[in-house]
Amino acid sequence: MDDDILLNIKDRVATVTFNRPTQRNAISYEGWLKLQDILTKLENQKEVTIVVLTGAGKEAFSAGADIKDFEKHRQNSHDAKIYASAFDGAMDTLEAMSKPTICLIKGFCIGGGCELSMAADIRITSSTGKFGIPVAKLGILVGYREMSRLVNLVGPGNASFMLMSGKLFDAEDALRMGLVNQVVALSDVDEYVYKLAHDMAPLAPLSQSRHKQIMQIVLKNPSLQNLSDQENELPFTNFDSKDFHEGRQAFIERRKPFFTGE
Repeated sequence: MDDDILLNIKDRVATVTFNRPTQRNAISYEGWLKLQDILTKLENQKEVTIVVLTGAGKEAFSAGADIKDFEKHRQNSHDAKIYASAFDGAMDTLEAMSKPTICLIKGFCIGGGCELSMAADIRITSSTGKFGIPVAKLGILVGYREMSRLVNLVGPGNASFMLMSGKLFDAEDALRMGLVNQVVALSDVDEYVYKLAHDMAPLAPLSQSRHKQIMQIVLKNPSLQNLSDQENELPFTNFDSKDFHEGRQAFIERRKPFFTGE
């Protein structure tokens, strides 16, 4: 269990790796709890500015929930609610992170693995990516949180097609639907993602985190009616930050800025 999820931090980029390649990196009940714990700790590590999630090997990002857990943790609605607290907890923690999050996807990204990827900010897949949420084949349902993320990404029509067909979709289909941001050749995808991560790592943390806040406000209240005073002020808050003054001064001096998130 200790090696089921690995963590590596280098040059301000944290990599979280689902490490069960022989099980297509399926995530157990304990794994969801561990993932939530890892992400919570990364949120509080100032030296980490980008989080990358990926799967060990080339066959799968994650095939989702471990089917072996159904007998122990999901055999009835009472047990399923307890399981969902761990499952949703990990995804909600990922979605709520103030730092940019990137899923590096190779191969199968199915069920809970696909749902997890939707909680990240950016999804980059290799050309070998396979996507789907075939819960109808198991006779179970997608929860409200996951449904909301899916519809926000791909729209209600594509969401219905994915869920009701039970089909798996290739990388190009996923890109067309809006489920992923980029498709990259398998041989190049690691280099592409880590170049992106390292290019993003020095950017202003307050801009990154507050853009995420503004986006969530827009998604929850598209009309932008009846915003709170705090929500109305949010787009202007960076002008009072040390990072804004550093960015402006660096531009004037024609040097790279050094942001501290303050």
